[in-house]
Amino acid sequence: MKRNQLDKKTRAKKKVEELKGFYGHLLAYIIVNTTITTVNIIHNINNGESLWHAFWGFETFTVWIFWGIGLAFHASKVFGYNPFFDKDWEARQIEKFMEQDRRETEKFK
Repeated sequence: MKRNQLDKKTRAKKKVEELKGFYGHLLAYIIVNTTITTVNIIHNINNGESLWHAFWGFETFTVWIFWGIGLAFHASKVFGYNPFFDKDWEARQIEKFMEQDRRETEKFK
């Protein structure tokens, strides 16, 4: 197998592993949060709350919200969406560090 094809296959395998990791994270998010929500609702109903109040309380959705923020960041990484650190930003940073390195090297010549 040629070097270029090997690199492509390695990158493809890495991408598949990232996708598997994200989908595992998503599945855990759904299962764990559904379980926590169900337990909270049952607990609140047993403490005298109506189904409406037990379901729509802020504490019912707290874990969904905060874990969901983390899940959104994971998704943006896996699917390549990053409005803050795009390819142009990466290129500028690489150029900046290369220029700093060049200046440091020239100091000692």
